Order: sequence, then C-alpha cells, then structure tokens
Amino acid sequence: MSRKLVAYFSASGHTAKVAEHLAEAIGADLFEIAPKVRYTKKDLDWQDQASRSSVEMCDPSCRPEMEMLRDNMADYDTVYLGFPIWWYVAPRIINTFLEAHDLSGKTIIPFATSGGSGLGDTVKLLASSCPEARFLNGRVFSPSASQTELLQWANQCS
Repeated sequence: MSRKLVAYFSASGHTAKVAEHLAEAIGADLFEIAPKVRYTKKDLDWQDQASRSSVEMCDPSCRPEMEMLRDNMADYDTVYLGFPIWWYVAPRIINTFLEAHDLSGKTIIPFATSGGSGLGDTVKLLASSCPEARFLNGRVFSPSASQTELLQWANQCS
C-alpha cells in the first residue's frame, strides 16, 4: 500500500485550505512546512522591494529556515507538495523542505494556489533541489477547489 503525505506551505491560508481538503480526500497525512519566523502582512507585500518575501524571491540561493522537519519521511513514497505561486515560482522555503529531507526514490506531485499565475518552470526549478526524486507535472488550483476536484486530480496522478 502506498503511503501519502501532503506537505504544504501557506502564508495566507489559501494553500492550507486546499492541502487539508486534498489530504482528507486521498487519505494522506498532512504536514505544514512552516517557517521558523512566520510571515507578517508587511513581509508579504510584493509591491515593496524591501519586504521579506521580495528579498527572498530575488535571491535564488535563499533558504528560509523551517520551524521543524518531518521526522518520518521514510514512511512515505508519494509527497503532494503544496505552495502559493510567488513571483511565478514556488516560495524559497519549498526548496528548503526539499533539500532538508531525503526524498530519493519518492514521487513528488506539486500543487499550487495562485491568483492567476501558472506553474511556469516551477517543477523544473524544484527538481534541481531534489534530483533523486521523481517529479510529476503539477497543477494550480483555486483556493476554493472542492474535495471532488482534488480527488479527481489525485486519481489522475496515480
């Protein structure tokens, strides 16, 4: 039997909602990729070039520290990886997560929330942080995605 994990980062709650619905729909465990220092509204002001998120996203080598790691990653063979789209890619903390865990041989299935951006090169960029894993094409969802929609997508991925 396949063991599944839904790991997600959510700064505003939108991705968390989708991740929770997905985990419930597919019977997966849930893990929040939480930054050690949570983002404030000011940190997330993408129009301010000096905001924390803007500074992080302008530096491809930035790896924000996580609050904690998942200690039983060996128990999973499929990881659904959720995040909002920031500056047309995944937030840098997603790279932190991928690089901090041994995901060799695991299947990673990205999903994102966005106000209008697609995934672009996100999957290719994430794969470079975890070359021993197998990445599948991901999908962008509306924050209001239903469990039925998420389950249909997950079934198509497996």
